[in-house]
Amino acid sequence: MIEASERQKAVRAGVRLELVTVVWMAAEAVLAIGAGIAARSVLLTAFGFDSVIELVSGGALLWRLSSEARGATSKRMENVERRATGISAVLLVLLCAYVVFVGVAGLVARLRPEGSALGVGVAVAAVVVMPLLAWRKRRANLVIGSPALRADIAETITCAYLAAATLAGAGLNLIAGWWWAEYVAALVLLVFIAMETKEAIESAFTSPPRGEVGPARSARPGGESH
Repeated sequence: MIEASERQKAVRAGVRLELVTVVWMAAEAVLAIGAGIAARSVLLTAFGFDSVIELVSGGALLWRLSSEARGATSKRMENVERRATGISAVLLVLLCAYVVFVGVAGLVARLRPEGSALGVGVAVAAVVVMPLLAWRKRRANLVIGSPALRADIAETITCAYLAAATLAGAGLNLIAGWWWAEYVAALVLLVFIAMETKEAIESAFTSPPRGEVGPARSARPGGESH
């Protein structure tokens, strides 16, 4: 059984993490999209679009966790959890569609990205920060057990992957002339996103058992296991 004090501590930690997410993603989205457009880099622009998705997701999770931190009733938390999970599911679907579009369009049109020092800097920062942020969120969710937070974690991991793919694509294009590398890497990412999207959709449209969401909820064995 998860003690109420331990859950409250995890929820407060989650609120702080989502605040960091919202601020970070707002800056990252502006910088990445601007650099991507300037460099004609489809994947860098997609990386910025993912930052917008993560920004909205962070806002939804901030609402969900803040509601619990303020002592919302179990019934209220069930409604908030479902809405937050639904928002995350829609955002993941949009992310899947966008990655497919940019990957296929880039390969078909043979779009060759140009170098961008700003874009590389933003991607390097994301590669360092996003895995740490995802790890901290996962630790908190082992106690909270929120499907919405789980989907948000998937989006944070996606952000890190897209940043790494952007760097790898830029490097391979510069060293070997493999302009197509970043598009292939983006399409490979779909395997992970699709699995998390499916789970988020199922969670959004499945009623949680009474008491599963809320301050008095006990953690399931294994936390946020698949």
